Amino acid sequence: MKKIPILFTVVLLISCRFLAQTATAQLQSGPMVGYSDMREVLLWAQTQKPAKVKFMFWEQGNGTKKMSSDEVNTDKKTAFVARITVDGLYPGKKYDYEVWIDNKKVNVAYPLTFQTQALWQYRTDPPAFKFAFGSCVYVADQEFDRPGRSYGGENEIFTAIAAQKPDFMLWGGDNLYLREADWNSRSGVLYRNTHTRSLAEMQPLLGAAHHYAIWDDHDYGPNDCDRGYWGKNWTSEAFRLFWGNPNYAFAGACTGTFEWADVQFFLLDDRWFRAPNDDKTAGKDYFGAQQIQWLLDNLKTSRAPFKFIVTGGQVINPSAVFENYVTFADERTKFLNAISEAKIPGVVFLTGDRHHTVVNKMERAGSYPLYDFTISPITSGPGKPVKEEENNVIVEGTLLPNKRNFATFDVSGPRTDRSLKVTVFDAKGTEIWNKELKASALKEPKQ
Repeated sequence: MKKIPILFTVVLLISCRFLAQTATAQLQSGPMVGYSDMREVLLWAQTQKPAKVKFMFWEQGNGTKKMSSDEVNTDKKTAFVARITVDGLYPGKKYDYEVWIDNKKVNVAYPLTFQTQALWQYRTDPPAFKFAFGSCVYVADQEFDRPGRSYGGENEIFTAIAAQKPDFMLWGGDNLYLREADWNSRSGVLYRNTHTRSLAEMQPLLGAAHHYAIWDDHDYGPNDCDRGYWGKNWTSEAFRLFWGNPNYAFAGACTGTFEWADVQFFLLDDRWFRAPNDDKTAGKDYFGAQQIQWLLDNLKTSRAPFKFIVTGGQVINPSAVFENYVTFADERTKFLNAISEAKIPGVVFLTGDRHHTVVNKMERAGSYPLYDFTISPITSGPGKPVKEEENNVIVEGTLLPNKRNFATFDVSGPRTDRSLKVTVFDAKGTEIWNKELKASALKEPKQ
């Protein structure tokens, strides 16, 4: 019998062990669909250990012509996350897809779909679309939670959101809650992102709707934290790793913008540039001058009938409680005055943070009113406003305390007469209230 050289045997054993490890790699979370454009989309997945990941995809109804994405290797340094841009697509198409790990198809029990945006400009009216919105997602983790009753619950709300079949989900901050064991280390930050993203009830929603996000204090760092948080480079890295936004205006901050059909979204960061809440300096930063100028520049050039400004804390609420923007009164006054002076039509605020849902409405002399839709919480502990907030800016019938909830925003109608319908649902998917708003009501009066 011919002897096999020892070196060859060692190499063979190492190779077999590596193949065994990669062959048994499993999906940790996802797949998730990130941003959508006319020619490309971002697909995302996380594995349990190092692996090769790719996606197979095809136009709906044409499964015989499957195409393949690039293949990437996941590794521990980036939490075993795969982010793959699928390009070469055609506008206005819907696709089904599969995730493959180490050349093996991963079987999931729910639909995996994505879509490219339509090329409607100069051709047709813009398409109708629906997006879901909410904030404050706490996923229980008993070993690291505070003792006593869990702060999170009713995870079935993600099933209710998915049942609405939104084109995309917009996450309004506090999309996870960093714990004391997390925020002092990069590994802790990556652990918390992984733990929340792995929630079983969340997976069908991740796989069949596109996703965009901002952050607030709990996914940025400790409670009520600001620009001084020492670990913000870790959380910024994790945010960009785990979410699929198409762009970022500044290094570190989550600021960015995207369009869906004829509507534009401006994603603001209320943490990266923010001075401490207890800073007594006049004119102290909340969004900061640089970010506000970026926003104003883009608002002025946007032709969108609805311009959604998305940020963590309430903007319109005049009560100086908790972390409402009015607690940074000087900057808030300049900010709102600048929007008025520029005569920008179609501005609507989307906010979270407060653990109750409400619509605030600010009347402005000689201009249209500003609306702030606060939708909160998704799975965190629900609460209610404090007495100081019993004011006349609350739109009657919209206050929803002590109940987990989410909202859908339906945009429809011809290009010259777009309409917005906002519907709020509880965790089981039961409708609570709805309101309609016409783009024509958000225009500056003719002189």
